[in-house]
Amino acid sequence: MNLRVVLADDHALVREGIKATLEANGLSVIGEASDGRDAVRLTRELRPDVAVFDIGMPGLNGVDAARAALKESPRLKIVLVTVHTEDEYVAEAIRAGVSGYVLKKQATADLVRAIQEVSQGNTYLSPGVSRAVVDAVRSGSQLPADPLTSRERQVLQLIAEGNTTKQAASTLGISVKTVETHRSRIMDKLQIRDTAGLIRYALRRGLVTL
Repeated sequence: MNLRVVLADDHALVREGIKATLEANGLSVIGEASDGRDAVRLTRELRPDVAVFDIGMPGLNGVDAARAALKESPRLKIVLVTVHTEDEYVAEAIRAGVSGYVLKKQATADLVRAIQEVSQGNTYLSPGVSRAVVDAVRSGSQLPADPLTSRERQVLQLIAEGNTTKQAASTLGISVKTVETHRSRIMDKLQIRDTAGLIRYALRRGLVTL
């Protein structure tokens, strides 16, 4: 079976390397994206078998891009590529519907196998990622949840990337007042009082990278 893959990563050289690896192993990369919103659009338009999303994409991070893509294409299988092994990252990805969780340091060795596994309806986790976390999420056990809603994470990411309130509103297709309301709620929930604090939080959560 010649699996069709959409690849999303904001670094062109990384995409080229991953694409070469996948195609050398008989997989077809039918579309490439450099940000989360474009990744969602491509999965909608091209209908791949599997999508590979980097977690730290601009505009819309990999987890929220996965959530949006799966809402439009429920049968799509998504593999998330990340540097994070912490339980909260894994839990949030599984809650979003991600089928594969591959660590960047193991991406070359793991990614082809991950794509093959998820295409068959299985879950794939790189060594070092806690299977117990996945099992707990799927069984409904309590794990630390993200205090922010999906929309609040999107607003936070855009703010942390340096967008003005007006730019964030335009990107999300909402009013400036709504962005301001989300920003206020984010700061209240996180007990953060300035933009610098929001940026530090976004960096810790992998919503943006330096």
